[in-house]
Amino acid sequence: KQKGDSKCIPWKSLKDLILTHSDVRNKLDVFALSIYGLVVFPKALGHVDEAVVNLFDQLNKKVTPIPVILAETFKSLSACRKGVRVDSLDVQLLLAWFHSHFWKVDRVSYKVFSENYSPLKEIVATLRRDDISEKKWIAILQNLQEEDIEWRAPWLLPDEVLYRCGNFDWVPLLGIWGAVGYAPLLVLRQYIQNFERRNVDLEKKIEQMEEEKINLRLDIDVQKLETEKLRKRKNKVEEELDSLKTDYKKLRLSMKTARLGKTSEQWRAEIREEKNKADRWERKFQEMQMGNEAL
Repeated sequence: KQKGDSKCIPWKSLKDLILTHSDVRNKLDVFALSIYGLVVFPKALGHVDEAVVNLFDQLNKKVTPIPVILAETFKSLSACRKGVRVDSLDVQLLLAWFHSHFWKVDRVSYKVFSENYSPLKEIVATLRRDDISEKKWIAILQNLQEEDIEWRAPWLLPDEVLYRCGNFDWVPLLGIWGAVGYAPLLVLRQYIQNFERRNVDLEKKIEQMEEEKINLRLDIDVQKLETEKLRKRKNKVEEELDSLKTDYKKLRLSMKTARLGKTSEQWRAEIREEKNKADRWERKFQEMQMGNEAL
């Protein structure tokens, strides 16, 4: 059937062929072709594009479909980002990629070495909610944090990455309906720029913290100097008070041993003067103690 600018095979015809064909191998091939045409490379609803048949025919000739899948996926995503309506969007592959990278969970890495382990089966078997609205999805994606993202699918093993074609820092990927330039180095540079900006912000915060630390240290040094000054003044007052007490004792002793030369009134005046001095020094000493306790 003609669908737009493409010739397509109806899914109903392929389904009837799967149910009625006598050869099991051919049944499996038709079923696999249906998956490629309806799921991996959808062009028209309920139909398999003729170009998908040509690609599927080359798989037995050791042709890998990975570059084609990447090319069509990137083309579809790029068209959607530009606001262009596209009929072929690898929604199923995008959903598998989405659930492989968001949200980060603890996985058992050695599962990849198990013969019975399949990441796609794991994704299909995972229970998911279907009642989340588009508005809710937008809010969820807007609030994604870096720690929620697994930047690499957990089952991928370290391997070589193709990033250059000749003298060009990009790789042309040929799809079924066109080609796209795959530039992993450009993506890497973008990530590096993001990390560099984040590092600059962290460096500014560190400098601010260092400055605050220096200011705090200066405040502590000033407080130490003030405390040291008060301590010295306190020691001086204590020394002068001790000296005054000694002089007062000497005076009392001299009064006892030498009652001559001064009248009793003169002695009383001298004693009052010395007592007033002692009271002044005592008050001064108490003020210093109160100031020291306040610090």
